Amino acid sequence: MTTPPYEHPHFASKSGPPPGCPAHARGIESARLYGPEVEADYTAAEEALRKRFGPVAPVTLQGDVPAWLILGYRENLEVMRNPSLFTRDSRHWNIQLDEGSPLAPLTAWQPLTNLTDGEEHTRLRAAVTQSLANFSSRQESESGGHGVHRYVVWRSHQLIDQFAARGSADLISEFADLLPLRVISRLLGLSEAHVPALVDSVRDTISGSATAVTSSEQITRLLYDLVALKREVPGHDITSRLITHKLGERLGEEHLRQEVAEHLRMLLTATHSTTAPLLGSTLRMSLSDRRFRGHLAGGQMTLPTAVEQVLWDSPPFPRLVGRWATADTDLAEQRIRKGDLLVHGLAAANRDPKIRPDLDEPMHGNNAHLSFSAGPHECPGKNLARGIVSAGIDVLQERLEGLRLAVPTSEVHESQALMSRHLDRLPVTFTPRPHRAGVGGPPGAQPQHAPIPQSGTATPHALSHG
Repeated sequence: MTTPPYEHPHFASKSGPPPGCPAHARGIESARLYGPEVEADYTAAEEALRKRFGPVAPVTLQGDVPAWLILGYRENLEVMRNPSLFTRDSRHWNIQLDEGSPLAPLTAWQPLTNLTDGEEHTRLRAAVTQSLANFSSRQESESGGHGVHRYVVWRSHQLIDQFAARGSADLISEFADLLPLRVISRLLGLSEAHVPALVDSVRDTISGSATAVTSSEQITRLLYDLVALKREVPGHDITSRLITHKLGERLGEEHLRQEVAEHLRMLLTATHSTTAPLLGSTLRMSLSDRRFRGHLAGGQMTLPTAVEQVLWDSPPFPRLVGRWATADTDLAEQRIRKGDLLVHGLAAANRDPKIRPDLDEPMHGNNAHLSFSAGPHECPGKNLARGIVSAGIDVLQERLEGLRLAVPTSEVHESQALMSRHLDRLPVTFTPRPHRAGVGGPPGAQPQHAPIPQSGTATPHALSHG
């Protein structure tokens, strides 16, 4: 019999926090929130922490970096809504990461909307939200009022065309992993040829793995090239809109390129890392949960309602790094010191027994989950994610008659990292259908894509792990 993750010596350190850790000086024993034993069952580990410490638990992240994991719903909400006491600005941190730490891409400060607070956050967030809104408005006017939705539907059909005649598919690698990134790449003005490598790089960036820093740098270099191109040849895309917005702020050229490229990286990473696992998890539930399938088929549950249920049960970001305390304070009877790192346990908060005593009870009509965060930093692209998922599944259900899992439910495995989750595979079978005839190009105006660089330029290296 194997030892449960939360009792394993790699998880519960008998010697307590490492020297130099803020909790060490206070004599607090912490638990490791990393390693294969924990990653095999994060839920069991978090529930053991909840039982042991309550709604806020002292943990160490990869590299024995100390942090507080917030497990309670109310405690997460309290921190999210109080940026003056719990800031997103990592420059308040009371430790310094080792060079090359896999946490660096998740915590390194940049002048980004998700890493600032107050007036600076308001300024930067306005640039992102207005660029998204302006692009959507243009697309709606040029495509008959359907905007991005029409493109998602067209792209879904195109992806399904690749396997419809086969009668079988892996809906993760052939659909869920590709659809969101193709949509956001088009909105940014990137060529679709970048998508396959970006899938791996984006996922690795938020994994906390040893190669996360390299993957983050690869994406950044690609987006710097995109900004340079759009600076010279603007198009109908978010990148060009964001550049126009930033020009109004009279930034220096290098400052402008940096802000735009880093915001594009945030949009690309956040949108794909939210939408792809949400799409995969919703597909899994629709294919494996008899109650779910019955409610959908019987009209007792709409697809948008089903998506919200999945957001309650399987948030795409199960944990979110991080917040930093700007002063000594108490949170759920734990003494938080100035500069301490806090990690939002979004999945744990969504299943907090104080608000969900029965996890089998449907949450129909209740969208108060924390999967998109809350407060000033609530995800600005949440409706885009919901729209991509709903439209993609609608098309799948329309096109693929007799859609069913090709393996037992027990063989559908999910992998989790510190800030991500995804299904490894979702093999299905269905009635083979011929390729659709007479399908034209994508609807609406065509954005001017960044071309694929020729060999010898910087960007090909930005798309490889070697």
